[in-house]
Amino acid sequence: MARLNPLMLAPPVIFVAIAAVFAVGMFREDPDALPSARAGQPAPPMVLTPLGDKTGFDDATLRADGVKLVNFWASWCAPCRAEHRFLEQLRDEGVEIWGINYKDDPAKALAFLNELGDPYAGIAADPTGRTAIDWGLYGVPETYVIAADGTVVLRFAGPITASILESTIRPAMAEAAAR
Repeated sequence: MARLNPLMLAPPVIFVAIAAVFAVGMFREDPDALPSARAGQPAPPMVLTPLGDKTGFDDATLRADGVKLVNFWASWCAPCRAEHRFLEQLRDEGVEIWGINYKDDPAKALAFLNELGDPYAGIAADPTGRTAIDWGLYGVPETYVIAADGTVVLRFAGPITASILESTIRPAMAEAAAR
């Protein structure tokens, strides 16, 4: 009777282990979601500059009563243009949206708002990207839902669409309001 060489078992065992890792990864709750180290924590401090003569905001604004959205955007960002109408819809519903213009030419940013409308209760610029780094920004657009106590409830990376608005942003706003 032939003896079984233990090394012959290694390839099938390795294959099963790798397959298990892939299977777990494929069946995550939302494979496209980017995790946020900020969820459940206070909104980070901001180092912002004024954008033209627009009304600005500061850290105290994010700790005032009510649910707020912080939206990082840029005039050179095509997805920012696509999501803009949903930001205006939220503004029309009375949602406070605070805009942070990311690494943009101020004149182009202001032209963008003049063309599409200004959905922001206040706006400032992050010309160096320092605030974006502190917030863990992946890219623009990104939107954060902030509770009245200044806690980050949600970070959503990517453009807001009709389905994202209903399935992700509004539930996070309801959670923020319940805090």
